[in-house]
Parts: sequence; structure tokens; C-alpha cells
Amino acid sequence: MNRFCIVTYCLLCVASNVFAQTEEPLQYKITVPTGVELTLDGTLTLPQKPKKPIPVVLLIAGSGPTDRDCNSAYGLKSNAFKMLADSLVQKGIAVARYDKRGSGTNLQAAARVIKPEDHRFTFYVSDAVGFIRQLQADKRFTKVYVAGHSEGSLVGMLAAEETKAAGFISIAGAGRTIADVMKEQGRMAGNPKELQAEVDSALDSLRAGQSVHPKHPILRAQLSPKSQPALISWMQYDPAQVLKKFRGPVLIVQGKKDLQVAVTDAELLKAACPDAQLVYFDQMNHILKDVAGTDKLENFKTYSDPALPITSGLATILAQFINGKNKH
Repeated sequence: MNRFCIVTYCLLCVASNVFAQTEEPLQYKITVPTGVELTLDGTLTLPQKPKKPIPVVLLIAGSGPTDRDCNSAYGLKSNAFKMLADSLVQKGIAVARYDKRGSGTNLQAAARVIKPEDHRFTFYVSDAVGFIRQLQADKRFTKVYVAGHSEGSLVGMLAAEETKAAGFISIAGAGRTIADVMKEQGRMAGNPKELQAEVDSALDSLRAGQSVHPKHPILRAQLSPKSQPALISWMQYDPAQVLKKFRGPVLIVQGKKDLQVAVTDAELLKAACPDAQLVYFDQMNHILKDVAGTDKLENFKTYSDPALPITSGLATILAQFINGKNKH
């Protein structure tokens, strides 16, 4: 074998080692509410046959029926979380992600066993804690980090605080109560003045723990009586105040092309946790994809393009933080 062939062979070996990975199934049997039988499925992606224990991050999906890959049955087809997991594994970090209750493999099962009016926001936190405990008990991992996207940011910071996780990552996470976020989303959507006034009043009542009976048909559909108890439980949490309680290192990641969570939310989280590392991506939207212009329609088109890669550099920033190269 000549020298050129030897060099080429070595490079191919290195490349195969970098990209080699394996996937294992994860499962968690829910504990709340009591007496309900439901098992959540997940995926653990890790480098193939690592020579020593490595760090792992639990990735928690956002609102709605968003599954472990950042897809849903309602038109979201991004594969963003799968791409992020694959990218982190190439950097020597294992990634666990799961179908939260009401999504993915348990979408129909969850609807059968838990009535919408019985759901509470804390159930999501309990599930995340369960998966974190599993990872913390696994000797293959040195440390367990928690990363939450959108609604999953609040779920993640609550779970990270309870489990004393090694670190927390907020990706496109709100810095205000969901009531305030929903008010702003209504204004950004161009709600007529009278409708927005009713929206504001209804959300303020829900935040105070009072059920509402909206007059406008659109609002009646969005704030149905069955959905209100869950919303009320969600509105009790101010993410900025919750983050103050977490004692580990924090990374806040925000895209400037995000149409669902504003840059001001990242600033509120940073103000609540001054030692946190805050990183902006100029072209990144809510589902971690780059958008060139400012057209909203073009932005939302990325939500149904699973071939579009995630924002360049995102995985690198997360990996640097997880490997201890942060400013905390």
C-alpha cells in the first residue's frame, strides 16, 4: 500500500469514528395523575462504543403535540431535534429526547386516559424529572444537562432545579408568563382592537385562577372550558423567577427570526440570571432553522421542510457549554 492510500485509509477511519452512533429506546411510566397507565417513549442517541463516560443532555420539546423529533400531526415536520441530537453526538455528547404526553407514539393513548380538563402543567415537569433520574443513574454518563425548547424551557428549568442537573439550556424560551406571551402573540397576529381587549381580559382572569366564558367564537375555541385548568396551572409560573432558583450554569439561546418568542424574552431570562451565557443567532427562527428575509410566510414554510438543516453553529455552542467552556 503506497503512502497516499495509507493516508486516505486513515482519514476514512477517523471519519467513520466521528459519525458512528447508536440509538437506544427510552421509556418512562408516568406517575401523575395517580392511577393512570401511560408510558412515554423516547430515544437515546450516543456515540457508538464510547471509550469512557460522556455527558448527556435531555432535550424537552415545546408546546402542542410536538414529538421528540420536533414534528407533530398538525403540520410541523422539521426534524430539528433529531438533527440537533445527531450533531451533538458527533461532538461526543449523548442526547436523550422523548415524546411528551399527548404527542408522538402516545398521542392517542394519552387522549384516552387523561381528560383535557384533568391535565396540569406540572405533569410535564414530573415526566422530565423521571427521565432525568434515569439518566443520572446511568453510569455511562458523567453529567446530565437539561435543554428545553419553547414551552419545554420552563418545563426544563423546573425539572433541572428539582433534580440538581449539571446545567440548563433555554432554547427559544419565554421570559414572561404564558399569559403575557399569548397577549403579545395576539397583537402580532393583528387582532382587532375589540378582540384583543377581550383576549387581555380573559388571560388576566385565567392568571388570577378564574375561569372565563369568552364571547368571541375564536376565543371560545382557543380558551375552551376543558383547556382552562391546564392554562391556569401554566400561568402560575414566571420563567424569569423560576430561573433565579437554579444554581447551575445556564445557557440562553435565541434566534432573531423567531416569530413566536421575542428577543426580549431572552433578555428577561438573562436579567434574572446575570451569570448566564446568552447567545443570539441572527438568522434562526423558532424551529432552529435559518431564514434569509423577513417574510412571515417564508419563515413558516420552514416548519414543513424536514430537509432544511438546523442553524449552523447551534450544536457547537451547546457542545461548548456542556463541555464546560462557558462563562458561568
